[in-house]
Parts: sequence; C-alpha cells; structure tokens
Amino acid sequence: MSKPNDDSLAPYVGRWVALLRGRVVAQGGSPQQALRAAQANRYKEKLEIRFMPVPFNLPPLLKKIMDALPADAEAYLVGGAVRDLLINRRSPDFDFATPSGGISLARKVANALRADFMPLDNERDTGRVILDEDGVYTYLDFATYRGATLEDDLRSRDFTVNALALNLRDLSIHDPLNGASDIRAKIIRACSPTSCADDPARILRAVRQAAAFGFVIDKSTREQMKAAANKIADISVERIRDEIFKMLDGRKAAASLRALDALGALPYIAPELTRMKGVTQSAPHVYDVWAHTLAVMDYLEETLTSLRLSFDPETTGDLFTGLVSLKIGRYRQQFAERFAKPLNPNRSHRSLLMFAALYHDICKPDTRFVEESGRIRFFDHDVKGAEVVAERARAFNLSGGEVERLRVIVYHHMRIHAFANRLERDGQPPSRKAVYRFFREAGEAGADLVLLALADLRGTKGAELTQSTWTAYLDIARILLENLWERPQEIINPPRLLDGDELMSALNLKPGKVVGELLEAIRENQATGKISDKEQALTFAREELAKERSE
Repeated sequence: MSKPNDDSLAPYVGRWVALLRGRVVAQGGSPQQALRAAQANRYKEKLEIRFMPVPFNLPPLLKKIMDALPADAEAYLVGGAVRDLLINRRSPDFDFATPSGGISLARKVANALRADFMPLDNERDTGRVILDEDGVYTYLDFATYRGATLEDDLRSRDFTVNALALNLRDLSIHDPLNGASDIRAKIIRACSPTSCADDPARILRAVRQAAAFGFVIDKSTREQMKAAANKIADISVERIRDEIFKMLDGRKAAASLRALDALGALPYIAPELTRMKGVTQSAPHVYDVWAHTLAVMDYLEETLTSLRLSFDPETTGDLFTGLVSLKIGRYRQQFAERFAKPLNPNRSHRSLLMFAALYHDICKPDTRFVEESGRIRFFDHDVKGAEVVAERARAFNLSGGEVERLRVIVYHHMRIHAFANRLERDGQPPSRKAVYRFFREAGEAGADLVLLALADLRGTKGAELTQSTWTAYLDIARILLENLWERPQEIINPPRLLDGDELMSALNLKPGKVVGELLEAIRENQATGKISDKEQALTFAREELAKERSE
C-alpha cells in the first residue's frame, strides 16, 4: 500500500478518513462515520481508517490528568474543554465521559492526584475531582455516557461546538456533528431541532457563548431559541442565575442582554427589567432608561478593561479611556487585588458589579415625574431601587453579603454625581467630612461606586460628554481612591482614641445609644482634623453631652 501524500490530507485535519491504496475515499467525524461513508460504494474493499491529527498544545494540567488515569480506563475529554483546546483557550474545568463507572473512575483519579473527591450525581454515575492549586480550584467531572455509545452522548449535547470528544490515549477527536467546522466558521448551532426545548437553559448558554467567543448563532437555532423562550420559567432559578452571572462576567454583557430581549427571554428571567424599555428621560440623558442601562454596562466593561494590569494605554484611541489611565491608572494593582477576592467563590466580583449596573436605575419607571416645565425627574429611584435589587438578589439565592453589597451600591449610586457636579460648577472638592461619610456609608462598596459612577456618566451623556465634565469626575475618583488606598487612617478609618468602656467611665455614662453616637462623632471629628488625641476626644464628648442635656 502506498503512503498517502501529506498535502492531499491537509483538508482533512481533525477528521477521520477512509483510505484506499493511500487515497482518501471518505471522511467523517468518527471512525464509524468514515467507514460507513466508504462502504456505501466500496463495501468489498479493504479500507484503512485513520485520524488526521490536529496540532494543539496540551495544557500541563491535562497531561497530569492523563498520567493519573488507570491503564485500563477508557475515557474521553468532552464538551467545552475540547472546543477550548481547538481555539487555544484555557478551560476553567474539564468534563470526561466514560462507558461506565464514572464515580469509580473519578475516585481513582482523585487518589492518584491526591485531590478531593465527591459523588456528584449517583443517578447519572458522575463523580467530581477537586484540584486546589494555590487557592485556584479546578473541577474534573467524570460521567458515564448519556446513551449507549460515545456518539449518542455527543449527539445529546447542546451545540455542535461542544459535541466533541478527545481520546486521551491517542489524542484522536470524535466529531459526529462537524463541530470543529462550526468552530472554524464561528457558528453556534444546536445539536438537534429540540435542543432548546429539551433544556431551555441552553438559550442562555447560546447567548453567553456567542458573546464570549465572538461567534454568531445560526438562524435555525435562533428560531428554536425564540420558540422555547417561555420554557425558561420551567428551569430552576439557580441555573438561570448561574448563566446570567457567567454572562455578566464575560465579554459584551450588554449585547447578551440585548439578545435575550430580542429572543423574548427577559420576562422569564427578570420581568422587572422589561419595564425600563421606552421610559424617556430629560437632558442630559441621551437615551431612554433601558438603552442607558445597557450603555452603562458597556462603558463599565470598557473602564474595567482599561484598569487591568495588562492594559497598555498607548493602544487606545479614545480620549476618555486615556484620561482614565492618566488620572487613576496608578491604582491598577489595588483594583486587581480587589477583583480577585469575590464575596462568593461561585460568582466573580466583576459579575456582581455588572449586576448592580443592570439594576442601578431599576425603579425609574416607578418614580418618573414630569414637572410643569416638562423636566422629567425620578425622585428616590436610588432608594427604592436598592430594595428591588435586593429582592431580585434574594430570589436568585445570592449570599447575604452579595445582597447587601448590591443594595448599598444601588442606594448610593448618585453620591459621586453630586461631588462631581459641585466640583465642576463651583470648583469645590468634597470636604474631609464628606469623604469620611461617603466611605462610612458605602463601606466596602466605595471603589465599586467610583467605577459605576464613571460608567453612569458616559452612559448618560454619550457623545455629548465634554472633557471638562469627565475630568471633574476623574478628579473625584482620584480623591476618593487616594484616601481609600493611600492614606485610609487619615480620613476613612482614623485610629480609635478610646473605647466605649473608657468613655462611660470618664463621663459616668450607662450603656446605650448615646455612647455609640459620641464615639462616632469623635471619629468624624478625627477625620476632619479637629481631634487628634484622647484628651481632645474626651473634652469634645463632655461638651457634646452638656449640649444635649441643656436642650
């Protein structure tokens, strides 16, 4: 038998081919497909079935997992991790499929890697290995085939780009639905006409993956998604939450929300969001409330990108983004450390801030008021919006810390606008007292409020934003961040000069709210520079107590 010419096989990279005397006579996504295609016309011939290797670099962790597999184990890397290999993307987790004994295989791999193990789904024979590498967790899920064969398993998956399997022994790829071709064409295509009806969470997943990879959803799949949109109400709130937060953590979050709206899915995810559509606003707003909200999310994503450690200011042609680097770029390290510590390990800090941006004006429809002059106002939309975002967060089963952070961000999102307006109008920066009170009430959300305010301004004025207004906002951002990260003990968190016991003993007080009020008043006066030692603190407290008793 003559050897096949390498150049002639180049078009079949990543495919299984049937060779007859060195010539390709058929091809397919699996050895069975290639053989069946060839035997249709050459059933008496002796055929060679071969996989045409794909050049990719195996990540070190995957090599480690392969070495940990028992010698007799038949296992395939499946789904998104294979897709990620083909596009040179780091995969956060790995899914494996095996003909049987998923839980048993997971336990063996965990023992070999000295990692944690847990049964994930006894009914589907799925086990999980949890790797902890310096606080970074990677999950390895081992599951028995969904169906009788590997091909049945792959055909039952969501989209063709995820319906791939890598044989961990010979690195051949099984691709029965031509997913590798769709990856090259950047297309999201459902594996079957009932994919989205079978699992409506796939509607959210398709939108998220299209945004994350810069893919487009093919027309028939979009139609399928739209027809099944009302079935989203049938899936668990946790699955909806997880897809939404992954969406908010990825690229083009606002575009994903636009897509969900176009598909008619929003009413089944969070119906309160749809009420913002078409709600008009007065100048300086250039958009209605919904369009403004999406613009704020776009600008927030842009601002977060410009503050990454890897960002090169020289690469931007946008004046306003360049000014962000000039004014507050020196805090990139502090932002990186902050965003590396989420309130919940299952959701990123970034996604929580994006969620706050999505809800920051949620109560404008409820508070819209038109004055006689025609000016539109939204009194207390921030206060009422804080309760609505907290309600939605609780409905999504977020943690108590996440609920409170969202509530605080929405409640206080107008504060920085007042600071910046006064600076631009009157040339007056916020006083030491104002800075102290801002961080006292904002707490850990202070830096988040700075970022949201910058995005909110750009989403308000759009192309009408002037450099002078933007500079005023960035000056306020610099003042607040400088106090937060460079000299917090001067204004934000002055050292305690005396405790409650000392105060009660010196002033002959009993426990009660007066003690707390006096301690807080002392700290506020420390922040303004009026009190600097214990003696001054006691003198101030005596004077305040005397005033109160004389009234």
